[in-house]
Amino acid sequence: MTTIREPVLMPVAMEELRPTQITVGRREVEIKREAWREKTRKKEREFLARHMIPVILGQKDRYYIIDHHHLALALYEEGVKDVQIVIWPTMSARGWVHPFDDKGKRRDYDAVPKHLRDLVDDPYRSLAGELRRMGGFSKETVAFGEFQWADFFRSRIKKSLIEKEFSGALEKAMEFAKSREAIYLPGWSGPDPE
Repeated sequence: MTTIREPVLMPVAMEELRPTQITVGRREVEIKREAWREKTRKKEREFLARHMIPVILGQKDRYYIIDHHHLALALYEEGVKDVQIVIWPTMSARGWVHPFDDKGKRRDYDAVPKHLRDLVDDPYRSLAGELRRMGGFSKETVAFGEFQWADFFRSRIKKSLIEKEFSGALEKAMEFAKSREAIYLPGWSGPDPE
């Protein structure tokens, strides 16, 4: 008989959360910060009750975030002190660690920041996040799917274009996203393959 372990729900201080990736899309964080600032106190409480941060309990009983890094960083930067977490039982075996830097290079696990405030901006991750919001691809349950899209664009769109003319980079990204080159990526929504 298999024992199914249900996740554990509990509040935790933001300072206790540790990332499982090196980078975030800074634009994504800023969008979430703006949305937070527009909420009333009552809406803030309701939001926090509905948006729990998924974590695993790692070495030395530390809480490692496995999803929602952008949201967690935005809330941290907006001064939120505590959030609800959902503790899941496993991590590396399920691919819930993403030790890749802002150039898409694999790094040692030691390179993953110890705190949310130390996450590094990856403009390609911002590009992928905005493209998904615009319908360039669908959100999938694949871990780090948007990072796969970011890596796809890394060799196709110049970083300087993303930084200087984001809308132009987004237009190019949409073209690539609908191309057959991207068919292998999670959430691809290009034309039907023949």
